[in-house]
Amino acid sequence: MFLSKSIKLIVNYLLGPLLFVLLSYVIYKQIINQPDLAIRWEEIKRVWNNPLLSIVFVLMFFNWGIEAMKMRYLLRHLEAISFLKSLKCVFAGCSITMLTPNRTGEFGGRILFLKKENRAKAISINIVGSIAQLLVTMVLGCVSFCYFLFYTDNNHLKKLSFLTSTVFFLGVLACFVLFYLYFRIKHFLKIVNKIKIVKKWVKYLEAIADYSTKELLTVLIYSLFRYVVFILQYIFILKVMYVDIEISIAILLIMLFYFIMALAPTIGFTELPVRASLSLVLFGAFATNAFGIQIATFSIWLINLLIPAIIGTLILSSFRSFSKNEIYENN
Repeated sequence: MFLSKSIKLIVNYLLGPLLFVLLSYVIYKQIINQPDLAIRWEEIKRVWNNPLLSIVFVLMFFNWGIEAMKMRYLLRHLEAISFLKSLKCVFAGCSITMLTPNRTGEFGGRILFLKKENRAKAISINIVGSIAQLLVTMVLGCVSFCYFLFYTDNNHLKKLSFLTSTVFFLGVLACFVLFYLYFRIKHFLKIVNKIKIVKKWVKYLEAIADYSTKELLTVLIYSLFRYVVFILQYIFILKVMYVDIEISIAILLIMLFYFIMALAPTIGFTELPVRASLSLVLFGAFATNAFGIQIATFSIWLINLLIPAIIGTLILSSFRSFSKNEIYENN
């Protein structure tokens, strides 16, 4: 189906700004709907000059920079892109996640600046990166879960209804499934290809099967580096907010926190309340500074998710669906 020149012009120059307005509104609503926003902001301003807070902010760029390197590495067989373009795609994905459950929309945002003929396959390739990140989160989360379930003497955590051996073993099972999907994807696609209902979609997933074990391990290493950045950020922000927890316990709690968040069903505007409640339950078992725990969680959300989403929204405002040649062709 051919679109007229006028329709292409409208789509080309209105879609980006409309996305910008929509996402700006969503971000604005998320900010103003936060309870005790003024108090939280005043607390952040109070510690603004703390060097550790500056380090947390710098680590945000390391976080998304590593993700951009991972995306560029994964896409190199499909479309060669620069690091800056990859970073642009990653930030665009950050903004779209504000509208979708469990950040599933990031794939849609990331492919917008790629060639049209590569976008469908690029989604499946980005899924490989997400599975790698989830695999790291789940495996290390299970390690933490195991400690708190079987070895800790903290009675408060032992009484938590979701810290059960059943959930732990389900988590371990999920790790094995992810390992299979990640390293045996070619075998999995052969099975899926026999199912008529989904067979027509398999062609878009074939690009995933081209990765060698060495390449998949490299992507896992990128994901592990990102995970280390997450841990460092949280440790530093807890220190800034005077949440006094032994560092080894803090690391295990952060690992468990991200494990549970990976499983929790959330959408952009509900994620922060879930994060706040969960952090109070976990960190509150070892520290009495409840306000500091909440501010730390709010700060991580602000630095790692909200600021990148704002950057991505600004990037999307310049998005064009059609090139000049595409606008004037067939007219």
